Amino acid sequence: MSTENAPNAESTEGAESAAHAGNAADVDPVREWRHWHEQRTATVSAPYGPLSLTGTHWLADHPDGSIPDIPGRWVEAPDAVVLTARPEDRLTVDGEPLTGEVRLGADSGPAAAARVAHGERRLVVIHREGLWAVRDFDPGAATRHAFKGIDATAYDERWAVPGRFTPYAESRSVRVGNADGKERDLGLGGELSFRLGGVEHTLQVSVEADGSLWAVFADATSGTSSYRFRFLRPAAPDAEGRTTVDFNRALLPPCAFADHFICPFPPPGNTLVTEVAAGERSLLGH
Repeated sequence: MSTENAPNAESTEGAESAAHAGNAADVDPVREWRHWHEQRTATVSAPYGPLSLTGTHWLADHPDGSIPDIPGRWVEAPDAVVLTARPEDRLTVDGEPLTGEVRLGADSGPAAAARVAHGERRLVVIHREGLWAVRDFDPGAATRHAFKGIDATAYDERWAVPGRFTPYAESRSVRVGNADGKERDLGLGGELSFRLGGVEHTLQVSVEADGSLWAVFADATSGTSSYRFRFLRPAAPDAEGRTTVDFNRALLPPCAFADHFICPFPPPGNTLVTEVAAGERSLLGH
């Protein structure tokens, strides 16, 4: 399952390393939260973190194979992208100069490990719902150098509550809007119920390959004192479906850092009436 739409890909690009490591109570949750926040700041501001994404180019929009400001000729085939380069294009594949043609599948690792490079830029091949695209990650991106930090609310134990995951009999998907204005499928594996501020809540969640959960949610602060929606990544439930719902670790989606991500919006029912004044709220200076 991809991680932008369900955990389809943007759940984990740049933000992927932010999942809570487990359900056990931290010896010092305040200290652990500060460490998590520091790691998050370092991850998103890294040379090939989400702040360095300068474009997502869908090859269907460039039938002649020419992508603005990206050398080479990029043509989509049903099962691959065919890249053709000349010596003057100065493209490398797997660290070696490319002259001629190569077939590329979707990059599955971090942007820094992408097969294709142009100088310090990394050109990441992605595949979504039958369509191919190339993402351009540039460490010199203006958004990366303008970054001042993440506005996050300090740890408060009231926002970490017990939750229970109930899987669906069969995985399902729902069409939701995405940050680029298009609708795509969002895969869902079950429901996560919890009590917050004396009120029962339920979120539809996706299940990652490692068993951890992923939710796209909004709340009464969304679009005002917090970004318009956020991600939540509870640890894998135990055999009885128990896990911790910790909004102290609510995450800004990748599209909060760069406009070229296609993050999914919350599915129906995932907008909480409660004000979740916790976790990452917005970018500093925004």
